[in-house]
Amino acid sequence: MEQAQEKRLTEDYNRITHGVIWKELILYVLPLIFGTFFQQLYNTVDAVVVGRFVGKEALSAVGGTSGIVVNIFVGFFVGVSSGAGVVVAQQFGAGNEKNVSDAVHTSIAISILSGIVLTIVGLLIARPISVLMQTPADVLPGTVTYLSVYFIGMVPNLIYNMGSGILRATGDSKNPLYFLIITCILNIILDLLFVLVLHMGVLGVAIATILCQLVSAALVIFTLLRVKNACRLRPEKLRVYRKQLSRILAIGLPAGVQSLMYTLSNMIIQTAINSFGTDPVAAWTAYGKLDSLYWMMCSSFGVAITTFVGQNYGARQYQRVRSCIRQCFLIVTLTTLVMVWFFYVFGGICLQLFTEDQEVLRIGTEIIHFMVPFFITYTAIEVLSGSLRGMGDAMRPMIIDVLGICVLRIIWIFVAVPMWPSVRTVIASYPITWITTSILFLIYYFWYIRKHHIGTSSSK
Repeated sequence: MEQAQEKRLTEDYNRITHGVIWKELILYVLPLIFGTFFQQLYNTVDAVVVGRFVGKEALSAVGGTSGIVVNIFVGFFVGVSSGAGVVVAQQFGAGNEKNVSDAVHTSIAISILSGIVLTIVGLLIARPISVLMQTPADVLPGTVTYLSVYFIGMVPNLIYNMGSGILRATGDSKNPLYFLIITCILNIILDLLFVLVLHMGVLGVAIATILCQLVSAALVIFTLLRVKNACRLRPEKLRVYRKQLSRILAIGLPAGVQSLMYTLSNMIIQTAINSFGTDPVAAWTAYGKLDSLYWMMCSSFGVAITTFVGQNYGARQYQRVRSCIRQCFLIVTLTTLVMVWFFYVFGGICLQLFTEDQEVLRIGTEIIHFMVPFFITYTAIEVLSGSLRGMGDAMRPMIIDVLGICVLRIIWIFVAVPMWPSVRTVIASYPITWITTSILFLIYYFWYIRKHHIGTSSSK
């Protein structure tokens, strides 16, 4: 049994570094997409249940300000954990078992320590930051309640994110999918129980969320305790190894800062939308649940290309690195075009899952028709930034993202919105910054591969 599992893990490794790229990329990314789908369904069910059975104020509470605040903390940590994924992928590809083991134990230790800190900080700032973001008065109590409960579950949340990232870095994208399916089903059951049966409203949704996070963390830890390769978790080795911490932070901190800046710029956007009242907030929240289907696909390919590039780069197969990037870019582009068509045609109908309020539906449909045609302009950002991280270059991509998206987005909000105050002016900041940053990434990527001779006969 153990020999069979070891053989399977070895074959997964060989498929990433030696298999047919487009085929293995799709086989690897499908569980990621389905997993992210269930993650989004996990969150969307919260919005559907409270939006349909409690009201638009509750809908805004679980997805407006609270969604941005959660992303500030979780997004930063997920960015840092991507550094662990790159380190594990590179060392796994190079066959260095000791470094893989040290990186795994360092990563889990970071998750526990960070989770404790974020729980304390989150509980302290839940109300002040909600007020600072001009959350509408009728939405504020629910927002504070949701955030306060959510932060109590921060430790298992971070353990799951880090642990599943480790599994994916070694080629195992299936187990994280199974965990999400289990917790998604559990979340639906608990949402219906707490909201429809026990009438707990936003509080019930929040409690359901952290209970599911506990289950997902337990499943990840159980799996890591039982794997038969260098990623096996041994409690007695759980500590921070300085060398691996340095490697993880060198790649992960820039990604974490990048995610933080993304979220801070989105927080400013959310604040601007909040100023237009509850209907635009509810419409933006509902739209966000729909467009998250696109971002889950895009981010899944981002994770996949980071793993594929990381393992092949660690194995010094530089020509294959470039082939992975080209084929991933083509697949993402074609998939994006299909999703743009679907959202543009059927998006307005899908909004009715969240609310029957006609004004909210009208605003949400306008947002969809304005935003989704520009999705195609984002593909280069996801693929190229993931590829560069896989090669160990995290700092300069972070700078490009911060300047091209975050800083430019903030400038737009403070300059353009006062001149033309409308929801459309606010959300125009997205396509403007996507286009600008894509151009910058394309320029930098081609410069980088020429400088480092990636995929040429002189590759070193």
